[in-house]
Formats: sequence, C-alpha cells, structure tokens
Amino acid sequence: MLQPADQSVASPHGAVPVTPATAGSPPPSSGAGGGAARAALTTACAGLLVGLDTGLIAEALGFIGRDFHASARAQEWVVSVLMVGALLGSGGAGVFSSRFGRRLALGTATLLIGLGALLCATAGLIGQILLGRFLIGTAIGICTFTAPLYISELTTGRMRGTMVTTFSMLQSAGILLGYLAGGILSGGGHWRLMVGLPVIPAVLLFMGCAFLPSSPSWLAAKGRFGEARKVLRSLRGDEATADRELDNIRRELGAGKPVGGFALLRTKPFFRRSVALGIGLQIMQQLTGINVVMYYAPKILEGAHFGTSAAAWATVMVGAVNAVVGVLAIFMVSRWGRRPLLVTSCVIMAVALAAAGVIEGMHLQGPGAVLALMAALLVFVAGFGMGAGPLVWTLCSEIQPIEGRDFGVACSTLANWGMDWAVSNTFLSIVSVAGAGWTFAGFSVMNVVFVLFTLALVPETRDVPLDVIEQHLEAGRPLREIGR
Repeated sequence: MLQPADQSVASPHGAVPVTPATAGSPPPSSGAGGGAARAALTTACAGLLVGLDTGLIAEALGFIGRDFHASARAQEWVVSVLMVGALLGSGGAGVFSSRFGRRLALGTATLLIGLGALLCATAGLIGQILLGRFLIGTAIGICTFTAPLYISELTTGRMRGTMVTTFSMLQSAGILLGYLAGGILSGGGHWRLMVGLPVIPAVLLFMGCAFLPSSPSWLAAKGRFGEARKVLRSLRGDEATADRELDNIRRELGAGKPVGGFALLRTKPFFRRSVALGIGLQIMQQLTGINVVMYYAPKILEGAHFGTSAAAWATVMVGAVNAVVGVLAIFMVSRWGRRPLLVTSCVIMAVALAAAGVIEGMHLQGPGAVLALMAALLVFVAGFGMGAGPLVWTLCSEIQPIEGRDFGVACSTLANWGMDWAVSNTFLSIVSVAGAGWTFAGFSVMNVVFVLFTLALVPETRDVPLDVIEQHLEAGRPLREIGR
C-alpha cells in the first residue's frame, strides 16, 4: 500500500513539493547520490507511460475509426479527450499530492492508466473508448505535473537538468515502443491489444512508487527538520552537503506561513512574470506542431500515398528518431545550455515544416516526393527532441520561486494540456479546409515565433542554483537575465 508520506505546501490552486535550493553547493556531486539517482529515475519512468499512449493511439486510431464507423471529427475526439482528462488531472494533482503525498499521487495515476487501458481494450461502444482515454488523460496530467518537479526536488546541480531531460527522453522511448507494438499488431488489425498494452508498465511503475522517498522540503515546511535531514543525507550521500541544503531550505521557507499562489500573484510582480513565462513556454511548445505529427503521423503518411502497413512502419521511424535524439539531449542539455539548444531546435523545426508545407502544398507526386516528406517529418521530430521537448519542462521547473512554485507550475502545465487539446482537436478539420500544405506552413511560422520568444525572454539556467534564480527574479532583472 502506498503511504501518503511526502506532501507539499498547499495553495488555493493546488500544490507541488518545494524544490530544494542549491545555493552554495554547485558541485555536481551534490546531486549525485545513488539514492537520489534511483528515486529520480523511478519517477522519470512515468514518462514512459505518457509516451506509450501517444504511440499506441496513433497506430490504433485508423482501426478504431473503421470498426466503429467513426467520422474524422469523432476520431479527433478519440485523440483529444485525453487532453481534457489531462487538464483536470494536472489541475487537481497539486491538491491531491498535498493531501496524500507524491507517491500516492503517482501510484493512483498508474492505476488510472491501467483501468483506462482495460476499458479501451474491451470497448463495445466508442463511448467506452472515450471514457477510458479520459481516465488515461487524467493520469497523464498527474504524471506530467508531478514527475518533473519531484525530480527537480530530489536532485541538484547538473543532475537536475539531466534527470528532468530523462523524463522527456523516456516519453520518446514510450512513443517508440507504442509505434513498434502498433506496427507489429497492425498487420492483423489487433487494435484492442495495442490499447491494452499500457497495463503492464502501469503495474510495474505502481510497485516502484512504493520505494520513493518522502519529500525533504515538505518535511522541512512542516517543521520536521530532523526527518528532512535524514532523508537528505540518504539522497545526497554526504552529511555536509545535506546539512547545507537543509539550511538553504530553512532560509527560503523563513519563519512565516507560506504565501498562497493567488495571493503571491496579486502582490508580487516578479511572480506574475515567472508565471507568464512558464505559460508562454508551454503554449509555444504545443504550437510547434509536435503532437500533430506524433498523433496523426500514420494518417499524414497515408495521405501521401503510403499504404496502411507502410505508414505504420514509417511511423516507427518517426518514433525511433524521437527516441535517439531524446537520449542525445540528456548529454546536450548540460553542455550547450538551455537557450542555444532551444533556438537551434526551433530553427530546425521551422525549416523542416516549411519543406513539408511546400511538398504538400504543391501536391508533389512520386517516390521522391514521398521520401522528401518523410525526411522532413523526421528532421522536424529530431529538432523537437533535441530542445523544445525536454527543455520546456526543465525550464518550467526552474524559474518559479519557492513560495509560488506549486501555483506557477500548475498554470504552465494546464496551459500545455489546454493547447495540446486545441491543436489535436482541430488538426484534421483544419487540414480539410486549408489543406496540409498551409497547415504545415502555419506551424513553421509558429516555430519562428518561438525563436523570437526565446531570444527575448528565456533565461540561461544551466548550473545555476535555484535560489540564485529566485533572487534575480525578485530583484527585478529581465527574465532572460535571471540565470546570470
């Protein structure tokens, strides 16, 4: 039984754990304890479940549409009802974890994923599939809210960026596994097996959640400093480092009662700026067009005269590129820095989608055009995986001040799922009106806007202690300079 051991500071909007500061202890070793790495990696495995559903539904969608005689609009809802659940899940995850603990929140999410997958696999009506995917979406909302922040809480120094990026990389690996399973099962049209597969990793992660540690920041916020010190020493593997980190947490929390997110938003202009930046980052990530490709890749390729089986296996290539680049991003994020990697990522995506728009808009035919479209989609996915995918989640877990981190990340996560729903729920309809060429061109333009957004507002936070970022934010520095 998972116990509600690690909870968070509550706010009117919800709660997430207060991330430990790292001031005065920048050496990489401070976050390199074996306990921290194991706990962070277990938490990051939630990304595998998030990605697996994306890959599986992309491959199963056509078969579901055929068996239930579903229109394009109904198929859009099969995909996008997940985002409605994710909106609710991410919005309520903070309150749930504040009351019952991080481990129970993640454990509950895995149970919801398993239940939702079973409902989809046994569906006799399309309404049952919608219910199952709504439950899966609720669980995914909890996971995407919980995992990046909890990882940031468990780790410090360079490991912080690496392990949050691992969460994103495992999402990519999950998508690839979903595509592979779909490619294998698509020959026989076994879509029920496809949508039922998440039950297995959900059960495994549920068991892993039982071994996650309590939150040292929550313990400290409750005045249980002795227990917090014990957990920190276990995570860091070094008493001096743990004690220094606990002193930083004490100083950040102060002697008073933590201020709620809404109150902080009303009274602190610096907090309004950090919340707005987090929301902007998540909206721009979705407007890159990534989930259009990941959810609808088989349909896009079938429209380019790929056969059903060929489209399924070509989609596996998309997942493979996404996964490989996700692994490379783990190493790049701590070497290149956030801003250069994010700008490079958006430029690559803009060029790739512009090429796809030209191919589709000019209705080019023949093997050469088909291969060129496939290459453009692969380059686009690679561009996203190297920067915009992992870095947005990393930045959103770093830029919020300790007192308002629960509220700030809740807002940005809600923005992510809201925009994800808007894009995925309208893509097929937009294509039917404007055509694939203009649709791809529009997303290309949005990637150019993302470049400008990054240059103007996004800070470089590589190796910068969280409390230093907060100090610069409170001092009124421009957003792009709060990491300096």
